[in-house]
Amino acid sequence: MTGAGRRLQILRVAMRLFSQRGFRGTTTKEIALASGVSEAMVFRHFATKKELYSAILDHKACVHETMDPLHVVAKAVAAKDDRAVFEGLALDALNQHDCDPEFHRLLLHSALEEHELAQMFWEKFVKRVYRLLGGYIRQRQRDGAFTKVDPLIVVRAFIGMIIHHSLTNNLWDRKRKLLRISNQTAAREFTNILLAGVTVDGGRKNSKNKRTGK
Repeated sequence: MTGAGRRLQILRVAMRLFSQRGFRGTTTKEIALASGVSEAMVFRHFATKKELYSAILDHKACVHETMDPLHVVAKAVAAKDDRAVFEGLALDALNQHDCDPEFHRLLLHSALEEHELAQMFWEKFVKRVYRLLGGYIRQRQRDGAFTKVDPLIVVRAFIGMIIHHSLTNNLWDRKRKLLRISNQTAAREFTNILLAGVTVDGGRKNSKNKRTGK
């Protein structure tokens, strides 16, 4: 195995163990054993545990400078298509959570254990979401399209719907006995709720455009 391949293998094993046992319950020796390498080999690729944690975030594309939470809806942002902005962001987030529940659990472990990875993720990704999406909301308020609600409250309400839905599906109701809907439906309905509360026309214009294509 090449050096890069070995590094990626160790990284993936570490993420799996951290997500299952938490950070306090996982040692570098266990990571090495599960990876089929020596503990010295782990430290050859990751000099410190902090470097390993940073690599996890980097691997998940959360700390890349090009990682812009509005990038996936750039055209909608430019067109000021509120429905497309929020629905696109919600769908992208929900799909990511479904594809990688392991990382979701890892972040929960880091928060509950007050581990440094939680703060790293907060500083390098979550705050960026608040800043950029909050900026979009402020602009729409200046345009007279959104009501005068603190943009950060709007962002938190929006993220709250998405995160709670993902947590419920991935942790407590994996068989979807309580609510079985597609991510597309969830993204659409969460957006309906949000726009009904923050747009001047209660989201009616956006809904009409969605139906008629005008």
